[in-house]
Amino acid sequence: MFYDGACPLCQREIAVYRGLDKTASVDFLDVSDPLQEVPVGISREVLLTRFHVQHPDGRTESGARAFLSLWARLRYLRWLARLGSVPGVVALLELFYRAFLRVRPAMQQVAVRTWKG
Repeated sequence: MFYDGACPLCQREIAVYRGLDKTASVDFLDVSDPLQEVPVGISREVLLTRFHVQHPDGRTESGARAFLSLWARLRYLRWLARLGSVPGVVALLELFYRAFLRVRPAMQQVAVRTWKG
């Protein structure tokens, strides 16, 4: 999975996911690091704008579907992934995620000020 390691919100969220990944089944790749290779066919800039997951078969998902795929791999979040099979849930999650992306820059600024203490 690809994440923005320069984002304080993302750093905290990924720390939670890493803690839940007891079997080390997920590769966490910080695409804010210019030395980190990115998959062919998708730019670093695109990876930094939305949450992305790449499956072993090379298929890439973003947004709500990417979160559902990640949650399906983490034992304590599998129940959330199962919610994605309920009609309309993926679309609703995607709407919430897009709304979050609009306020993310402001939330990042608040997080930086607040968490630096």
